[in-house]
Amino acid sequence: MNLAAEGVEHHPLVPIWQELVVGSIAFALLCFVLMKFVLPRMETMYQARVDAIEGGLKRAEAAQAEANQLLEQYRAQLAEVRTEAAQIRDDARADAESIRTEILAKAREESDRIIAAGRESLAVERQTIVRELRAEVGGLAVDLASRIVGESLADEARRKGTVERFLTDLESAGAR
Repeated sequence: MNLAAEGVEHHPLVPIWQELVVGSIAFALLCFVLMKFVLPRMETMYQARVDAIEGGLKRAEAAQAEANQLLEQYRAQLAEVRTEAAQIRDDARADAESIRTEILAKAREESDRIIAAGRESLAVERQTIVRELRAEVGGLAVDLASRIVGESLADEARRKGTVERFLTDLESAGAR
């Protein structure tokens, strides 16, 4: 402005030195305010954000590690339970087989006992029937012989001896 009053014309590419000084002072003041107040706050916020992100990552890594550990424990427990279940199943099969064998043995014993009792009972009945038949056949034979001979075979001892001899002869003839 002074130049305009002196009549000197100002060159457009060369700045006026007073504006340079005022601009430099304003710039320095602006830089001071930014460095003193704004940049520390920005740095604090930036650091807090970095800490939050890094902390979140560390927590995520810790949670992932814990999840992996729990997964391994779960797999180990599952394998243990499967092994235990297989053992229980095998034990149950073995127990079932031993019970089956025991029941079959008892059934065979009972069957053998029943068969033996049946055979014994049959033998006793057979002997009883043979005795009864001998007596009856003997009586019929004596009656028949009495009718044929015409005399009474009343003598009991004689009659039994004759009957016994006759039946013995019949048995020996049947055996041939």
